[in-house]
Amino acid sequence: MVQALVFAVGIVGNILSFLVILAPVPTFYRVYKKKSTESFQSVPYAVALLSAMLWLYYALLTSDLLLLSINSIGCLVESLYLTVYLLYAPRQAMAFTLKLVCAMNLALFAAVVAALQLLVKAADRRVTLAGGIGASFALAVFVAPLTIIRQVIRTKSVEFMPFWLSFFLTLSAVVWFFYGLLMKDFFVATPNVLGLLFGLAQMMLYVVYKNPKKNSAVSEAAAAQQVEVKDQQQLQMQLQASPAVAPLDVDADADADLEAAAPATPQRPADDDAIDHRSVVVDIPPPPQPPPALPAVEVA
Repeated sequence: MVQALVFAVGIVGNILSFLVILAPVPTFYRVYKKKSTESFQSVPYAVALLSAMLWLYYALLTSDLLLLSINSIGCLVESLYLTVYLLYAPRQAMAFTLKLVCAMNLALFAAVVAALQLLVKAADRRVTLAGGIGASFALAVFVAPLTIIRQVIRTKSVEFMPFWLSFFLTLSAVVWFFYGLLMKDFFVATPNVLGLLFGLAQMMLYVVYKNPKKNSAVSEAAAAQQVEVKDQQQLQMQLQASPAVAPLDVDADADADLEAAAPATPQRPADDDAIDHRSVVVDIPPPPQPPPALPAVEVA
């Protein structure tokens, strides 16, 4: 009876884990359609691949068929995701992902397996160490999607945080927790407690920022209103600080309007046109008066 219950819970866990693995399919279909990875990150998928590889090694040591089957599928699908990411990633993101995969999924995994196989002779001890390492990286799988939380909060958008991945991770964590309890395998049960908490946190963040267009429209309208009010205040301050005088070119415009309204006068000769007809007031002194005449003198 107990074995049947354990097997049933394991089957449900496999189904949910398979849905978790397939959750990023819409994301990579979008990458394929747009021929660009946009702001998506490769870290969650590289960490998920390493976790699946470690659990696959643990399943081989413990002969757990359910863990072996789902993690084999996980290794294959996560490798396909990373391949698609590398095909459409920009140069800088592609270089970072290649370095990450080579350092973590190849070098680190090979070092862990080599160390356990060569340095740990006791089989039980090897299983314990492999389970502890697998549990540690299982936590990293749950934490990895949180690397974009800063971007979500900054942009107030969950466009690049897949909801279904967080949702199925949470359900899977619940089922695998009970599977670990029934199997008395605390390496399987323990990380799924924190996995449940991290999954709930991601879904709460999704609920808060699920309407980015509405939030951005409200913020843009408020910002535009603030700019308009500020411009009006500056204009009022300028009007109060400056005297109410017309600019210099207003008089010239008024003279031009008067000349246009005046009746046309006959054309003058070209020589007269060259003369400046502006009226000039000149103060001309009167001519000097002649001296008074001397009285006539008779000569005897």
